[in-house]
Amino acid sequence: MKSIKIRLQSIHAVKNFVNIMEQFTGYFDLASGRYLVDAKSVMGIFSMDLTQVLELRILETSATEEEIMAALDQFIVKD
Repeated sequence: MKSIKIRLQSIHAVKNFVNIMEQFTGYFDLASGRYLVDAKSVMGIFSMDLTQVLELRILETSATEEEIMAALDQFIVKD
């Protein structure tokens, strides 16, 4: 499992994020502490505390890590 720290700061960002995630086949979760939702679920994401940094967990996909990172670059929290 690979994880990426992301930030979704607006309604528009959540919609864009979900649209991008729907392009990838596989299983992806978003975590905030112990709370976990499907990363392709708009309603699930809106139930999270979006003021916090979220953890995208890549569970299973046919896409490469580089493809996912490139597509999500605008949301990735740079350390």
